[in-house]
Amino acid sequence: EGLTQRFHRVIALDFVGFGFSDKPRPHRYSIFEQASIVEGLVRHLGLRHQRINLLSHDYGDTVAQELLHRYEHNKTGSILINSLCLSNGGIFPETHYPRFIQKILKDGGLLSLVITRLMNFFFFSRGLGAVFGPYTQPSQAEYWDMWTAVRTNDGNLVVDSILQYINQRKKHRDRWVGALMSTSVPLHLIYGPLDPVNPHPEFLQLYRKVLPMSTVSVLDDHISHYPQLEDPTGFLNAYLNFINSF
Repeated sequence: EGLTQRFHRVIALDFVGFGFSDKPRPHRYSIFEQASIVEGLVRHLGLRHQRINLLSHDYGDTVAQELLHRYEHNKTGSILINSLCLSNGGIFPETHYPRFIQKILKDGGLLSLVITRLMNFFFFSRGLGAVFGPYTQPSQAEYWDMWTAVRTNDGNLVVDSILQYINQRKKHRDRWVGALMSTSVPLHLIYGPLDPVNPHPEFLQLYRKVLPMSTVSVLDDHISHYPQLEDPTGFLNAYLNFINSF
């Protein structure tokens, strides 16, 4: 609601493999494909010539970095980016610490196939709760909503394929970090500092060193990996302050 009051139009999408979108298998899930899908959606909605403010989180950060690279290099089909706001994502592979289960799933071969089939609500909620702050845990109903989204179209069976993005981040680090370093687009980071996946102060120190032209909003000490869910008001205010600054 806060965004729709400020902007003429707000678009939120589920990537392929996520939420209520298709979850094909077998399928080589890639950040490049996801970026092309976003470009296709923008064209489909008749917004190709509109300047768009991108707001992203985690996996979406990497998709946004690829979109930024295409925009800066005049790639065919690129969308016109007016600004980019990132939040808690593995922007730098060297300060990104995937959870143990993520490591097993992305590189586990046959073991991954077994785990994805054994995955249940209990293990899902336990694992997800570990990347929320102690005072901002989802309710049981919210966990069930998230689990329902994962299980839609048998999404639990493609988690190992989707997690290949962690390896893609390492392989294409220069391309995607380089896009942030060389851009003239207004850039901002909203950061929950209790995040065990992108830990404080290591992540933030590197971000400020590599991207000194970016502005940064650090939320309260107890906000973790999902700042938009854990502190929606603080997140919204930080974002609107950024948008209103240029």
